[in-house]
Amino acid sequence: MTTTPAPSRTANGSGPTDGGARSSAELIRAEDTAVAHNYHPLPVVVARAEGVWVEDVEGRRYLDLLAGYSALNFGHRHPTLLDAARQQLDQVTLTSRAFHHDRLAGFAEGLAALTGLDVTLPMNTGAEAVESGIKIARKWAYEVKGVPADQATIVVAGGNFHGRTTTIVSFSDDPTARDGFGPFTPGFRTVPYDDLAALEAAVDETTAAVLIEPIQGEAGVLIPSDGYLAGVRELTRRTNTLFIADEIQSGLGRTGTTLAVDHESVLPDLLLLGKALGGGIVPVSAVVGRREVMAVLRPGEHGSTFGGNPLAAAVGSAVVDLLRTGEYQRRARDLEAVLVEGLSALTGRGVVGYRVRGLWAGVDVDPAVGTGREVSERLLAEGVLVKDTHGSTIRLAPPLTITVDELRSALTALERVLAE
Repeated sequence: MTTTPAPSRTANGSGPTDGGARSSAELIRAEDTAVAHNYHPLPVVVARAEGVWVEDVEGRRYLDLLAGYSALNFGHRHPTLLDAARQQLDQVTLTSRAFHHDRLAGFAEGLAALTGLDVTLPMNTGAEAVESGIKIARKWAYEVKGVPADQATIVVAGGNFHGRTTTIVSFSDDPTARDGFGPFTPGFRTVPYDDLAALEAAVDETTAAVLIEPIQGEAGVLIPSDGYLAGVRELTRRTNTLFIADEIQSGLGRTGTTLAVDHESVLPDLLLLGKALGGGIVPVSAVVGRREVMAVLRPGEHGSTFGGNPLAAAVGSAVVDLLRTGEYQRRARDLEAVLVEGLSALTGRGVVGYRVRGLWAGVDVDPAVGTGREVSERLLAEGVLVKDTHGSTIRLAPPLTITVDELRSALTALERVLAE
């Protein structure tokens, strides 16, 4: 897929002192000076977006196969979500939880019904949802399970990615996320992912919860063996331990079902959601759980000024309504076959392995072809945006609104890059 520069236009991005529009190169140089270096973005400066396409300040168009790490499951600027946001902007955007507002109950009820759980705790970012889940699990362990004070443990999986707060990186085994940020929070045990025997050996009378991603996204879209999630559910139920499923990336239609745990008909005690819940418009996250577990939280023990604000609740409710139709889950299921077909054809021709679930793929590129970063940069030149993860692995997570032709066009671009 090639890109054709659009006619010259006035670009957004004027600096405070330059008096005019700045080019992509100029804006990247300015960011390098003015913005903390906590990311290593691809060299593209997005100025406009709609659906599955983005456009840079010079007018070049790119097919977005990252979708904001699944935050844009419904594409950029989905009209239904924009309408919900615009209407709410004309009403009220923030009250804090010091007062009730008219959008919160409907959002909480809708999200609980969609997920099959009972009670919603609204937050803002994915990391906040994870932190909230940890706090709830610990309090439940002390008040319900009877774990002695300050001795609760939580079992996690190796290769996990749950966020970047100091507590969360305490149980990360990624040196880039962890090194230099100690001392670390105690109370976590790590076992290999997709290993039920190791998990059972780690659970004891102090264990408050097992916290896992049903599919590990940052690790390269690692899909567990059939029966693993059901085994986690059986083990946690038998040992009176909470099962916390982090579906911040995998949830809300991405894998062809509303939740990734739905593939094994499993219902966790606590479900962590984020990213797509805000429709790519506002940050929205939530812990959704069983009523008797969530009941351990009492007024003043946890909160967020912006959590569950009216604007977030309006957009979140619109997201729930979109998913309630089942259309986006069906699209992800149907397009999974296109991804599998395209990646199968590339296996042995630059691709050495891949994993696909719905519209989500981890693609292992032959290291002789290049690193994941190098392949991502070559795809950028072809007009396709993806992002590398570890080593020579790239991730594909297009908006669920992508068409068959657009997806095949992106796979053809990958074929060209691998053949270079």
